[in-house]
Amino acid sequence: MSARAQIGVTGLAVMGRNLARNFARHGYTVAVHNRSYAKTESLIADHGTDGDFVPSESTADFVASIERPRKIVIMVKAGAATDAVIDELIPHLEEGDVVIDGGNAHFPDTIRREHKLSELGLHFVGMGVSGGEEGALNGPSIMPGGPKESYTTLGPILEDISAKVDGTPCCTWVGPDGAGHFVKMVHNGIEYADMQLIAEAYDLLKHGLGESAAGIGKIFEQWNKGDLESFLIEITADVLQHVDAETGKAFVDVVLDQAEQKGTGRWTVQNALDLGVPITGIAEATFARALSGSVPQREAARAALPGDAGTWQIEDRDAFVEDVRLALYASKLVAYSQGFDQIAAASAEYGWGIDRGAMARIWRGGCIIRAKFLNRITEAYERDENLPLLIADPYFADVVGKGLAAWRRIVAQAALNGVPTPAFASSLSYYDGVRAERLPAALIQAQRDFFGAHTYRRVDREGTFHTEWSGDRSETTA
Repeated sequence: MSARAQIGVTGLAVMGRNLARNFARHGYTVAVHNRSYAKTESLIADHGTDGDFVPSESTADFVASIERPRKIVIMVKAGAATDAVIDELIPHLEEGDVVIDGGNAHFPDTIRREHKLSELGLHFVGMGVSGGEEGALNGPSIMPGGPKESYTTLGPILEDISAKVDGTPCCTWVGPDGAGHFVKMVHNGIEYADMQLIAEAYDLLKHGLGESAAGIGKIFEQWNKGDLESFLIEITADVLQHVDAETGKAFVDVVLDQAEQKGTGRWTVQNALDLGVPITGIAEATFARALSGSVPQREAARAALPGDAGTWQIEDRDAFVEDVRLALYASKLVAYSQGFDQIAAASAEYGWGIDRGAMARIWRGGCIIRAKFLNRITEAYERDENLPLLIADPYFADVVGKGLAAWRRIVAQAALNGVPTPAFASSLSYYDGVRAERLPAALIQAQRDFFGAHTYRRVDREGTFHTEWSGDRSETTA
């Protein structure tokens, strides 16, 4: 088989299929392959007019059809399936070829695979792709990591097919080995928080106003014309106004209230614990999904636990709606701030050198968390690339400050009226914690020294100390 394809895609489920079509639509000759040849045939039959495809039934023919240095995108299920495809490809590859994993791989797996392939003279790129099936086809946000030299030939192709905002591609080299998949993981963690916060805002409006789903959808429609303009707010307005054809009820009211997850949120929280980075909004959003699926516990609670909650009486509808909007915006900013803190911590831990401003820039289009205020985040990191806390940037400090009273009112009213707002409340607690002059951690350190001789430091002099709690309570230098 003649080597004439400029890039190859193996794994032709929805994402792989659409990514291959995207390459073809941009004028690239695309080698396509799938374990089941029927899917390859289906792609050619249904979308062969999108561009120039080179179908192959065998792995050997697939690899042989691609120009050197070969660029092969793997789009299969993360985990063992990815390793199996890599192992199948390796015997047919030559030094300098580039293998790209476009799935939602866990970044430690990407680090392991990059090291393995580099020893064979091959380049391995862990590539985060966000935007769902529509983004894969029409322009996703792309987060490739791996060896920087591989981006020389791969980068222009990826930038070509990515989403564009103001003419700027939503794609850039993120950093070595697992950096690309790590950033995609955190992106998904922020997505969890964003979705939970929007759901809480919906719930607040529903309980506070007694408003219909369609009416709340109209509110979100208005919000999408201002600072909250984003993909998730846009689709929320659409979903809330959708009517179930079978029952005639609001669609959201016939959907089971048990949210599922594929694991990237859990990975984000687990990694944050390892790094010691507080991502409270993301964590609460992840636990809220787990709680929603805790059916026996929820049934037992409904049968036994009193609520002792008030009945919400809203005197000024417009003022309440504005309070929820301001609280939502402030809480969203905290989630993004925490996510960027986690990226900075991991970048330092693994020596990745990730440019946080560039990450905000490539998230402005194509991806699920694309939002108007990502422009502001990019600008914040352009002002100070070492910004220690995103919400401490003058612009965001002012925005959050203006919404602070509303934020407090909403969280307090929700608590008094028995409406759970874990992400709103934890984000506000984080805000108050991070800005506090002094935290009760001093007492925790004293307790730790009392029962475990774990030592403590003092505010008035340097050094580490221990008190002889079970003896004469004298203080010694540790």
